Amino acid sequence: MNLGVVLPTVELGPDSAIIREYAQTAQELGYTHLVIQDHVLGVDPAVHVGWTRPYTNKTLTPDPFIQSAFLSSAVPDMELVMGVVVITQRQTVLVAKQAAEVDILTGGNFRLGVGLGWNKVEYDALGEDFTNRGVRSEEQVELMRALWTQQSVTFDGKWHHIDAAGINPMPVQRPIPVWFGGASDAVLKRTARMGDGWITSPQVQTYEANRAMLDRLYNFAEEVERDPASIGIEGRIELVDHPTDADVLAAYKEWQGMGVEIVTLSTRAAGLNSPKQQIDALKRYMDLAASL
Repeated sequence: MNLGVVLPTVELGPDSAIIREYAQTAQELGYTHLVIQDHVLGVDPAVHVGWTRPYTNKTLTPDPFIQSAFLSSAVPDMELVMGVVVITQRQTVLVAKQAAEVDILTGGNFRLGVGLGWNKVEYDALGEDFTNRGVRSEEQVELMRALWTQQSVTFDGKWHHIDAAGINPMPVQRPIPVWFGGASDAVLKRTARMGDGWITSPQVQTYEANRAMLDRLYNFAEEVERDPASIGIEGRIELVDHPTDADVLAAYKEWQGMGVEIVTLSTRAAGLNSPKQQIDALKRYMDLAASL
C-alpha cells in the first residue's frame, strides 16, 4: 500500500520550518505522497449566519501552488498532490502554467487533483460562475492538456479561446496526470471519460458507500469502453476524534480489500492540535500500516 498524508495546515501553522519538519519526517518514515488542499477565501460566519462548513475566514489555508513549490525542495522524493484544486474558480491558463512549474520543480513527481468546490461566496469573489462549474471543468482539463503537450495552442471552446500561444516552460509530464475529486455520479462519469484517476471523498467513510462508488465508477468506465484498471484510485481515510488503533487498521484493511493501492490519511480532525502531536502521529500511523 502506498500511504500518503494530507498536510495538516491548521495544526502546523504558518511557520515554514515546522511545515518542512513535518514533510521531511513523513518522507523519512516512508509516506509516498503529500496532499495539499485548497481554498482561496473563507467566509465570515459572523455575517453568514448559519454557516456550517468547516472553512471560515479564520481557517489557515495556504496557497497550494506556493506551498508545493516550497515543499518540492524540502521533500524531493515525495510525490506532491493537489487534493483538490478548485479549478473552476480559477483562470485555466494560469492553473496550467502554475501546475507546469510545480511539475518541473518536483521532477515530474506531481499529480493534479481537481474539484468543483462548494463555496459560492468564493466563486463570486473570484468572478467565476458557480452554476456551470461541472461542465466547464471538462473544457478546462481539455485545454490544460493541450497547453502541457503543445508549444503552440489554438483552442476555440465555449468558454476559452486561444490563438496560437503556449506556456513556457512546459512540464516534465506531458500531460500532467489529472485526478478528479468528488462523490457525485457526475464526477464519477467525468472521471470515467477523461480522468487519469479518482480521489475518493473524505465525507464518505463507510466501506459500503466507498465500495458502491467504486462499482459505479467501473461501470461508467465500461459504458464508455474504457478499462476500469486504467483509472487510478486514491482512497481517503479521515481520522476523527482520537481514533483507536483498531479503527485505523480497519480503515487500512477496507481499502486493501477493495484493491486500492494508494491511500491517503488525513489527521486534521483527529484531535492532534499541535505540530508536535501531528508529527509524532506520523510514526504511529505508519507503524500500524507496516503491521498489516
